[in-house]
This record gives sequence, C-alpha cells and structure tokens, in this order.
Amino acid sequence: MQNLLFVVIGAGIGGGLRYYISGLSFRFLPEVFPWGTLVVNVIGSFLLGLIIFIGFEKIASPPHIKNLLTTGFCGGFTTFSTFSLETINLLRSSEYLYAVLNITGNVVLSLLAIIAALYISKITV
Repeated sequence: MQNLLFVVIGAGIGGGLRYYISGLSFRFLPEVFPWGTLVVNVIGSFLLGLIIFIGFEKIASPPHIKNLLTTGFCGGFTTFSTFSLETINLLRSSEYLYAVLNITGNVVLSLLAIIAALYISKITV
C-alpha cells in the first residue's frame, strides 16, 4: 500500500508539471505541431534515464523512492498516450508531414535522451 501511495504522489506531481510545460510551449511555439508533448517526452525520457542509471544502478535507493520517481513521476510526466492521440489527429487532418515529424521526433529524440542519460551516468558518478 505504501508503494501505491508513492506512485500516486509522484504521478500527481509529474502530471501537474506536464500540464504546465505543455501549456508553456504553446506560448512560444506554433500550435500546428504538438511541441508540448514532444518536449515533455524528451525531458521525461532523459530524467527517467538519469533516475535509473544514476539513482538506482549506482546508488542504493529504497523501492518506494524508485516507485515515486519512475512509475509515479515519470509515468505521470511523460505523455505517450497523448502523443499517440495527437499523431492520429494529425493523420485524420491529412497533416502527414507533421504526423511523421511527430513520430520521428518523439521516438528518436526520446531514445537519444535515454542514451545521453546513460552516457552522463557513466562519466559523473
């Protein structure tokens, strides 16, 4: 039960931060492309990588902290389901180029963010 509580707390914080960052992106970037989701997915992937590669592979951490940060915070923060819906909506609107850019950007940049976190974890701790 304690683990569930930590997941809920982390998800609430992650979801709130996702909402804030996604909204912020619409102030500065064109609304024709789902920039907020892309930014959140890349940041979330990078953070998840750092949390796993540094916080749990190099430093002993209690399971409830891992649940708080990974399943909770990162799960609430990243937006793969939103990414999927936005991609389908771009396709339904015949915005094929934007759909391909959205898929490519989210997948490739998120993978690169995880690789960057792995690299940083090897040189820092």
